[in-house]
Amino acid sequence: MEIAVYTILTDQTMLPGETAKLIEDAGLDAMAMGEHSHIPSSRESAYPGGDLPAAYARTLDLFVTFSVGAAATTRLRFESSIIQMAQRDPITTAKAAASVDFLSGGRLDLIVGHGWNVEEMRNHGVDPATRYDLVRERMLAMRQIFQNDVATYHGEYVNFDAIWSWPKPAQAGGVPLILGGNSPGSEERALEYGDGWAPIDGPGILERVAAFTSANPGVPVHVAGVATDPREIACYAEAGAARIILRLGEPIVGEAERTVEALRRAVDDATG
Repeated sequence: MEIAVYTILTDQTMLPGETAKLIEDAGLDAMAMGEHSHIPSSRESAYPGGDLPAAYARTLDLFVTFSVGAAATTRLRFESSIIQMAQRDPITTAKAAASVDFLSGGRLDLIVGHGWNVEEMRNHGVDPATRYDLVRERMLAMRQIFQNDVATYHGEYVNFDAIWSWPKPAQAGGVPLILGGNSPGSEERALEYGDGWAPIDGPGILERVAAFTSANPGVPVHVAGVATDPREIACYAEAGAARIILRLGEPIVGEAERTVEALRRAVDDATG
């Protein structure tokens, strides 16, 4: 099982290259980061995690961050957790993702989410009520671009005739598009149009992961929000998770080093 570290990088934290190098030097496998194009200053949407982190309004661009991080490392993988595909053009996003994967030698994974901040979506011209179908089509369209020299997609929300788009991802089959979500039906959606499933740790998720991996051998499960607890880490390894994402938060010099070392010790204790 691989270990990723979730971080929030802003204009007030450690730089992406420094953070990525710290995680790689600790012997961990991946750096994960989410994105928000912006945070509406007035909104009704409740943040699922409680109080909205102030840093969400200051996050660096996802693909720029991963490019800088990849240039500073040699083996570390980079993972969105999550990428807001309801708010993104699939052609432009496929180009950015393929470019990062090409330049990094195939070190990019994308956990795709449907989003929770409806005001943010509306500012992008997205109807929140249709976002599940919209994200599905955008994922399918991106996969067509990744895998075909001449790509075409026609759906209800995404339509384009034959196009050329290079570079192609370094990874055979394209950048993995792993469907995130805990809601009922997430596993079925992940099997239908994702390259894996990525739930957030919570009540009943460990059991769902074990059932999913048992029924679908070879389909990866990445679990976000896992506690820095050797027992929980070991349980997810036993359940068949391919990767878990532990939390670093906003990396600050002097604090991030201690946190990453604590993550490393917890992993060592879990794996013996």
